[in-house]
Amino acid sequence: MGLEVAGIQVNPAITPPLDRGFLPAALFSRRYRELASANGGVPLRLALERGDGAISTYETTVIPPQLGYLEATLLYVERTVKFLLWQRGGWKVYVGGPTEIGNHIQQVYSPQGARKFDDEFMGGVYEHTFEVVVTTADAVPESRESAMPLGRHLEGCRVGFDLGASDRKASAVVNGETVFSEEVVWDPLHQTDPEYHYHGVMDSIRRAASHLPRLDAVGGSAAGIYINNRVRVGSLYRGVPKDRFEEIASLFVRIRKELGVPMEVVNDGEVTALAGSMSLKENPVLGIALGSSTAAGYANHDGNITSWLNELAFAPVDYRAHGPADEWSGDTGCGVQYFSQQGSNRIACAAGMHFDANMPLPERLLVLQKKMAAGDPLAAQVYESIGACLGYALAHYADFYELKHVLILGRVTTGPGGEIVLQRSMEVLRAEFPELAGRVSVALPDEANRRVGQSIAAASLPAIPGEK
Repeated sequence: MGLEVAGIQVNPAITPPLDRGFLPAALFSRRYRELASANGGVPLRLALERGDGAISTYETTVIPPQLGYLEATLLYVERTVKFLLWQRGGWKVYVGGPTEIGNHIQQVYSPQGARKFDDEFMGGVYEHTFEVVVTTADAVPESRESAMPLGRHLEGCRVGFDLGASDRKASAVVNGETVFSEEVVWDPLHQTDPEYHYHGVMDSIRRAASHLPRLDAVGGSAAGIYINNRVRVGSLYRGVPKDRFEEIASLFVRIRKELGVPMEVVNDGEVTALAGSMSLKENPVLGIALGSSTAAGYANHDGNITSWLNELAFAPVDYRAHGPADEWSGDTGCGVQYFSQQGSNRIACAAGMHFDANMPLPERLLVLQKKMAAGDPLAAQVYESIGACLGYALAHYADFYELKHVLILGRVTTGPGGEIVLQRSMEVLRAEFPELAGRVSVALPDEANRRVGQSIAAASLPAIPGEK
């Protein structure tokens, strides 16, 4: 079935059975680049500057506006900028190429533009007014990346935790061996009192620590942006009013002081990548956690973590007009609507699967998983649809990451449905992108690590004084 947007038609070889309008970004971009090559394409260079002074650059080719395909060009560039912002982060974006393109991006990513959410969010993260600089390709600054080692400290008695929107996971680890792991249901998104978060995290730490002879260190992961254990931005805390957010900002500093041991808390995506790197013992690794949202992280060739955001929940993978919208940013076609509890619920409901109106997403996922285990063909099609979308998304990610190993984990991958997601994603790669399928490994961890692997990896984050 052919799909069209901005005058460009693509013909997916594999269509998600329950999401047939899905228009793969990877196929659109490939077709656009073919047209650019055939129509006198000119260089376009993009650069994103972050708060630490690091700069990420990205180079592509676009069709000169005077030769036509302007709608497709503006879509291609705008979606590329959007992906880069949430993959790499930045408060300043340089657009080097045809002026018409740069002016369009400057208008769209402004307080009055369609991407005003991104403008405000990135400005808040990096504590700079967000800015788009329109310039020439040769005036765009060169890349200046930074990376640092993360975790892998296994000596001693440690607790690791992972905070999600529907549950919090904790593990007790002794010299690299897990002696206890558990998940506890909670509901942080709707809580207005910071003390709810404090007591929940402390409860998980204490329950895990009770299985240790002593507590030497604590590591944690959670959605959001964390600098020196301070919360800068986090969807888990969206219910807390602004006038009490300082209590959230200092939450983990408070907990570290009370525990009296080394403690590190970082973005859950970074720990996803760390878990993958530790499990596979090879790099680079892109780790993707399909949970309450879509968490991702990337470990480079050296197994180190960059200063990129890797928030693939907000990175677009579907270019259809009027696609499913993210409830937070309002943008359409972003990863969270496909690779998360929200995504599985959206696809299942659209296909006619019925849930109690008051049933929260984690419980709906459990119902879906039970139907899958019982052989429900509709449930199987939900996972087939997620897998097909993921296969095309992985090909799109390959335009922005150097891929060798991709590790998929998270609650949505629990049970036999996870195997279907993996199988169907590989079918897409083999059918549409054989060169990628031949050099990239896509895998699921074992069932236990699929659900608590991040909390185990998180336990390795802090160094213990005197540890080698």
